[in-house]
Amino acid sequence: MLETSVRLLRLLSLLQSRPDWGGPELAARLGVTGRTVRNDVERLRILGYEIRSTPGVAGGYRLGAGAALPPLLLDDEEAVAVAVSLHAAAGGTVTGIEETSLRALTKLQRMLPSRLRHRIDAVGMATVSVARRGPTVDAATLTHIAAAVRDRERLRFDYRLRDGTPGVRDVEPHRLVYTGRRWYLLAWDVDRADWRTFRVDRVRPRVPNGPRFVPREPPEDAATQVMRGVGSAAYRYPARVRLHAPMERLTELLTPAAGVLADDGVLETGADSLGDLAAFLGSLGVDFTVLDPPELKEYLHRLAGRYARA
Repeated sequence: MLETSVRLLRLLSLLQSRPDWGGPELAARLGVTGRTVRNDVERLRILGYEIRSTPGVAGGYRLGAGAALPPLLLDDEEAVAVAVSLHAAAGGTVTGIEETSLRALTKLQRMLPSRLRHRIDAVGMATVSVARRGPTVDAATLTHIAAAVRDRERLRFDYRLRDGTPGVRDVEPHRLVYTGRRWYLLAWDVDRADWRTFRVDRVRPRVPNGPRFVPREPPEDAATQVMRGVGSAAYRYPARVRLHAPMERLTELLTPAAGVLADDGVLETGADSLGDLAAFLGSLGVDFTVLDPPELKEYLHRLAGRYARA
């Protein structure tokens, strides 16, 4: 019985590692006959796991989505990656998953060998999360949008603009983008016939979703498109600044959330106050030329005078 149980777990691990397996290949990996593989597959089906089979010489097995969650058989590196991710999620920007993430992390750590617990504890002790400084997003809203992206279904949702004005949008969702502080939805706005970026914490989906659509590709990759949209719409003071430093240094200085950096060193960025924008540019430690907006140029002149007097 013990040998059979161990073999069933090994069979589950193999089925999880890739989409399709041939019967003879599974038998060779497990060191059993093809008949034993068929019997073990039937045992797993009785336990509630959906395993699809294709007959014939070229046939095989595929693990489907059944009524029960199969045990996750992780190697050392996968276990550490999952634990660190759960630790980050427990203090992240998605509302409602903090407690769930902590419960899952507690269960995982209880099962881990001591050599892995020490590695994960070290990460937890050495890191501090500041993700809560950004607005949180409802987990149900996030999964609803993600499902619409996956199924290519149009979304209708109530949307609150920056000034609080309510509205209704009808879009073809393309991608969700997380900048490290906020969640954004990149979508084709049907009424405006153009690409738009929406803050997910301001989205309230309406159900049911709309009809399916044929996906279209944005002019830039999703992350660049969102950051460009964030710079032009989300900030009170969008800015274009030419940074006078080699690209190698700039790519080390700037995170993706800082804005969109062009090959000629022009950074499209922004902030909700001129003071924050000036402080950010000054913190880079490189010379720069302000291209837009004029208000930033004037603010820097006044700031320079204040510093000179000091």
